[in-house]
Amino acid sequence: MTSHDLPPVPPAPPGPADLGELEQRLSEPRPNVRHVIAHLPDPLIVLGSGGKMGTSLVGMACRARDQLEGARDDLRIISVSRFSNEEARQAQEAYGAETIRCDLLDPDAVSDLPDAASVIYMVGLKFGTGDNPSLTWAVNTLAPAYAARRFRGATWVAFSTGNVYPMTPVERGGSVESDELNPIGEYANAAIARERVLDYHSRTYGTPMALVRLNYALEPRYGVLVDLAQAVLSNEPIDLSMGYFNGIWQADANAAAIRLLEHATTPPTPFNVTGAQTLPVRDIAQATAERLGKTAHFIGEPAPTALLSNASKCHDLLGPPETPIDHVIAWVCDWVAQGGKTLGKPTHFQTRDGRY
Repeated sequence: MTSHDLPPVPPAPPGPADLGELEQRLSEPRPNVRHVIAHLPDPLIVLGSGGKMGTSLVGMACRARDQLEGARDDLRIISVSRFSNEEARQAQEAYGAETIRCDLLDPDAVSDLPDAASVIYMVGLKFGTGDNPSLTWAVNTLAPAYAARRFRGATWVAFSTGNVYPMTPVERGGSVESDELNPIGEYANAAIARERVLDYHSRTYGTPMALVRLNYALEPRYGVLVDLAQAVLSNEPIDLSMGYFNGIWQADANAAAIRLLEHATTPPTPFNVTGAQTLPVRDIAQATAERLGKTAHFIGEPAPTALLSNASKCHDLLGPPETPIDHVIAWVCDWVAQGGKTLGKPTHFQTRDGRY
């Protein structure tokens, strides 16, 4: 579905009351995730798990394993990151994952990692590209090359981004996976390079892979909805030049990534992973303001193009995301209004020049 109108849905259930409940919701495995984990060969390794989504994805895999009838004690779930955030490492160990500190830009360290039958690859660098483009290119090209060579015998799901696409006319409903990749900016082109590196290794070694072109994951601590809620609360004007966006509740994105392990191919198959709707910034901001008892202020006008993805291919395969966007908006508003902890990392979704 590509309509700008939000379909009527039941009122949102209460949102998460605290960080513990939020993490439980983001990592709650669905039956289809448990099915994948039940048939997954040992072990599963998650590379680059210290970022925004890593803990909830690792937690979902661990909880799915532990909820199986006759829990699969034989399935190791290994989480690998530099773990600059010690809380993330501790949280993942509490879920039952083994954690390994590793600089994935060090080929010797990567070669020393334990063998794995399945890989979920989450390594990437976006923000700070304008200040340090060489690091962005290194993280997005060298790290996947080292990992793909080391784990060439595994089945892969690798996170990519919807930024690999150029802006597309809003009425088209978003880019599809077969579109030409011709975006603007160093980060987007480094992301394409990451995909090309993984494609090369998949073809060379016969490694089955699925590429997750995510656009965007949403939760109460981070994401476009948080940016909009904070702007409304602080009476900051919202730039409408990027007038539309896509989004998906982070738990739904986690579930899709795990399930795509069953759909990896050689050469890799890309999947747009996002919600079913094209979301107008103005309408979402006004809905946010109404819930917060505030007034939204705007500058500019929506351009005729936006960074949009059409996820029909993924939805036809896995089913649409389970969580209505109305519920996510309500949860984010309530979280921000009550002063819930956020990551303090704006998405810069308004960016149209590719500079992050």
